[in-house]
Amino acid sequence: MKLKSLILGVAATALASAGTLTAVQAEELYVPSLSYRTGPFAGGGIPFANGFADYLNMLNERDGGIGGIKIKVEECETGYNAQKGVECYEATKGKGALVYNPLSTGITLQLIPKAPVDKIPVLSMGYGLSAAGVGEKFPYTFTYPTGYWSQMSSILKYIDANGGLKGKKIGFIYLDAGYGREPIPLLEQLAPKLGFEWVGFPVAGKDMQNQGSQWLNVRKERPDWMIMWGWGAMNATAVKEAKKIRFPLDKFIGNWWSGAHADLDSVGDAGKGYLAANFSGIGMGFPALQDVKKHVVDAGKSQSDPDKVGDVLYNRGLFNAVIVAEAIAAAQKLTGKKNITGEDMRAGLEAFDLSDARLKELGLEGFTGAVKGSCKDHEGGGSVFIQQWNGNDWERVTDLIAPMTDIVGPLLEDAAAKYVSDKPDWKSQTCG
Repeated sequence: MKLKSLILGVAATALASAGTLTAVQAEELYVPSLSYRTGPFAGGGIPFANGFADYLNMLNERDGGIGGIKIKVEECETGYNAQKGVECYEATKGKGALVYNPLSTGITLQLIPKAPVDKIPVLSMGYGLSAAGVGEKFPYTFTYPTGYWSQMSSILKYIDANGGLKGKKIGFIYLDAGYGREPIPLLEQLAPKLGFEWVGFPVAGKDMQNQGSQWLNVRKERPDWMIMWGWGAMNATAVKEAKKIRFPLDKFIGNWWSGAHADLDSVGDAGKGYLAANFSGIGMGFPALQDVKKHVVDAGKSQSDPDKVGDVLYNRGLFNAVIVAEAIAAAQKLTGKKNITGEDMRAGLEAFDLSDARLKELGLEGFTGAVKGSCKDHEGGGSVFIQQWNGNDWERVTDLIAPMTDIVGPLLEDAAAKYVSDKPDWKSQTCG
């Protein structure tokens, strides 16, 4: 009888402990961060991861989290490697993960089919598969504030407004990987529609710092404009090579992953005039950034170099966290629950509405354009602006440039339908 009582007592204690542990685990909003602080692209991955973590930690310190629940950010190192990214996903998805930010097109492509099965949304903020912005075909993937195809269309609009597109030759230099090749189908379809010619210059990963042959071909082809889809060491090398062949840098435009401080700091004055697209604010001139500095950076709770706070990629990581936080708040409001699930988070992302008024409330007035999602629209209709390197820093030089939605929208619909056409078990949704 004594033994039986002892066993029952131990079991009761264990059950009580398990219940307490479950309650403790439930009282947090778990957000895994698939970061890459190592590897060939660490120069971009580090500031992004810092900005992402610092904003969410600021909400913890200043506001006690979101809806009274603290956010737990847990990093898992991917090295920008697709296999490691999937391993991080599998290792963390059972911890109550609310959303995945893969930070790599390669990882994103691996996670897109898993998301509807595990009911955990994927937020590939401005990267990944452009067609995933079509919500009916991709109910668990979001590309806020806009995708690669829409960004390319905004860049082409800028070119059209600065000398015209018709009859022009556009050079496209790109990292020869899924990321770099992503906008090629759009170029192939827009060139005949808009009357321009384009020529591609692929750069293999192993040749990112050895682009001599590509730029000799650029000199031979004599394009009127150059557009770059680069990353890491490729970007600075390309700007230096363009300068070497005397290509006018004010007609060389990088995408939003080819226009960071990490890219141009090493180039300095030689890169003066180079252009790049962007969708997130530059610098510290926003109240929200000042709160991050006060509550996290100055308090010694950040991994960031204080001098890098406000840089392009730091601010972009911060903006990624803003999207996550706003979607969590939307999900809490929709469900009436503080502790939400991945499925709830998906609903919150579809109800996402980052208006100009809301940006002002957040202390981010003018930081980015308004973004609004829906069941059908998982891209958000976000705009980009063009920034220019002045030899020492980036300066914004245009107003927001909206994408060519009327042209790009139907192309995205076609691409989404094609993606799922050979997947009979694919989980789509019907939007009213």
